[in-house]
Amino acid sequence: MICAGDVGMKKIGILGGTFNPIHHGHLIIAETARNVYGLDKVLLIPSGCSYMKDPKTILPGPQRFLLTRLAAEDHPFLEASSVEVERGGNSYTVDTLRELKKFYPDAVFFYIVGADTIFQMESWKDPDEIFESCVTVVSVRDGFRDERLKQQIAALAQKYRADIRLMPSLHIEISSTDIRNRCKKAQSIRYLVPEPVRIFLEENGCYR
Repeated sequence: MICAGDVGMKKIGILGGTFNPIHHGHLIIAETARNVYGLDKVLLIPSGCSYMKDPKTILPGPQRFLLTRLAAEDHPFLEASSVEVERGGNSYTVDTLRELKKFYPDAVFFYIVGADTIFQMESWKDPDEIFESCVTVVSVRDGFRDERLKQQIAALAQKYRADIRLMPSLHIEISSTDIRNRCKKAQSIRYLVPEPVRIFLEENGCYR
């Protein structure tokens, strides 16, 4: 079981996703986790190939990694990682954690997910190893109360000896789907995404 209080161990957050495209909502969650848990940095990891989504609607991995890097470039504690894009094939969280352990053998990982995700994780590849390899941080709205979610966390904690923590976070209603639709219609996406991301998407006609 992960011991997040070990002295001298680096604490590294992991926020993964399709990031199609990355937006301010993602960055707010990453920054909240960094502040709440005193993380040394948060890795932003765009998926290489999401087996749960239609690849025809997703920008190529290298482009999404570039956008993620642009989004993180002005923040000293956020870092874009190409670990899944470079690996190729379907992106499985357990494989990513295995690779990151090689890069950061003495780190404690804080894997950041949304409330809906915690109900899906048992169906993922090797969930027991995932829960053993990291502290799972569930981002919820500040003031959020959901007994079903609490029951799910309690069940997973008992079954896998998982360290799962609720993290109240400011949630702004921004969606990647809405951003893609705005790009398709040549509508403004200013203030929805970091400025370098907006410039790249508009200058390259992405999602048109």
